[in-house]
Amino acid sequence: MDLVKDAPAKGAELAAADLGWKTILVHVEPGKPAAPRLAAAVDLAKGCDALLIGLGAELVQPVMFADPYGSWDAQVLTALREQVQDNLAHAETDFTKAAKGVRHEWRKVEDKPCDAMARVARGADVIVAGGMPLEGEDGYRSADPAELVLLAGRPVLVAPPAGGTLKAKAVVIAWKETRESRRAIADALPLLAKADDVVVVEICDEAEAVGDAQFHAAEVAEGLKRHGVKARGKAVQAPDEKVCQVLNEEAKAIGADLIVAGCYGHSRMNEWFFGGVTRDLLANPQRFILMSH
Repeated sequence: MDLVKDAPAKGAELAAADLGWKTILVHVEPGKPAAPRLAAAVDLAKGCDALLIGLGAELVQPVMFADPYGSWDAQVLTALREQVQDNLAHAETDFTKAAKGVRHEWRKVEDKPCDAMARVARGADVIVAGGMPLEGEDGYRSADPAELVLLAGRPVLVAPPAGGTLKAKAVVIAWKETRESRRAIADALPLLAKADDVVVVEICDEAEAVGDAQFHAAEVAEGLKRHGVKARGKAVQAPDEKVCQVLNEEAKAIGADLIVAGCYGHSRMNEWFFGGVTRDLLANPQRFILMSH
């Protein structure tokens, strides 16, 4: 375990006094896909003067080394486990290099990333993750951010593939009359309090519901104002399949680099099922997404 103590970077975008996040957790895989989330996590740690914990986690998939009779080939298993250790070593190298300017710790474990992250998150304030794993990847090497939100009990900040530094000067809140939306707003409150413009958006699919949606969004905004948040409410009529598109359009219109949303999902027969908006937002995030469950 490597613990480095360096002074926080001057001129960081996010101040520790604003957020109160003192421990940030990020899952690190070797290679380019993890680079944007790692850079975002380092920037966030600098701005918050926080400890950054990098976690390398990967597990050999059992079916990969079973013969047709269900037996394990010991040589194949050994080779695959050596490859996992090699991957974790490369991930550590990437993390150590990127995290030079912040206080950091490295941890590694042979386990599914989401399960390992959920355990280590016991001491974290926020998790930085990437978008949905690429097609063909599984939960033995990559962390599904939606599953992570449901398992970890911590807010998850999803970094866009293009990377960048979270500024959160303008923020869009995806409001829905659910406990998950309420939880997301509560978790995002430190970020919202420092923003210059926060728009609470409720999307309804029927014209008759626009009035109620406007009332809900405005009431949420009024509650945020009592916390010093510069918030306003807005209702938009759109079909369910265009909710993600509308949220990104609203974010683009005000120059927001962050969308705050509840994560909707449940487990059935050891499989996770998620709401369509959750999946759409995380499939190819165009900007930072802060999700809670």
